[in-house]
Amino acid sequence: MMTASPPFQADPDRVVFDRKELGLILSTYGRFVAAGEWRDYGMSFLRDVAIFSVFRRAAEHPLYRIEKRPRLRSAQGAYAVIGMDGRVLKRGHDLTQVLRVLDSKLIRAVD
Repeated sequence: MMTASPPFQADPDRVVFDRKELGLILSTYGRFVAAGEWRDYGMSFLRDVAIFSVFRRAAEHPLYRIEKRPRLRSAQGAYAVIGMDGRVLKRGHDLTQVLRVLDSKLIRAVD
């Protein structure tokens, strides 16, 4: 008799965002989509880094990359927000704190 395999098996050789981390990231993403700032996203899960990239348009380079690098957790922190130009805007151990660097990008003057 054939047994059904689970629909998804985690690859132990890849870094991924867990459910809580992805929830925090998607909450931030949703606020920017609602404000009309972001329109698309992409995710990459590699051997040493998980990346959530946000775009204004799908054909562009990402505006920001939210990265998780577990190897850096004991040093600078596993999480980072990186700008389009490659500069690290914020790095730290707490994803919520790291994502706050994006909040200043959402505040605009209203005419």
